[in-house]
Amino acid sequence: MVPRYAEVDQQGVVFNGHYLTWFDEACTGFLDHVGVTYPGLIATGHDIQVVHSEIDYLAGVRWRDSVRVAVQCGRIGSTSFTLAFTVLRRSAGTEEQIAVRGQNVYVVVSTDDWAKRPIPGPLRDALTSVERQDRNLWHSATRH
Repeated sequence: MVPRYAEVDQQGVVFNGHYLTWFDEACTGFLDHVGVTYPGLIATGHDIQVVHSEIDYLAGVRWRDSVRVAVQCGRIGSTSFTLAFTVLRRSAGTEEQIAVRGQNVYVVVSTDDWAKRPIPGPLRDALTSVERQDRNLWHSATRH
């Protein structure tokens, strides 16, 4: 992906709040990748909510940089799971570098009453299979 002009602040870098949007988009892509689509999750009466986010800024991402977001499943609990995100940037003629690291903790809730629920079997199976892989990593599509 390429940061849009509207995502860049007066300091010439992507405004910090946009990384959470990128994490959300990467989460959706990751779930698609492991076979659990968001519409499919909703159809089972479940949803996920972010209850905790962390972001560490290592380097600025600038307008027109080429960016991709890598996703790893970091932890699976009874009602929650953690996805770790790595934002990688590349400017014209440079090597790719890590710009941002972060993670979100997601809690599974019921779409009926929005109360916490155990992670449904298909989601748990998908997350568990990915978590146990040697290369537990998924990359979002690169935006140019």
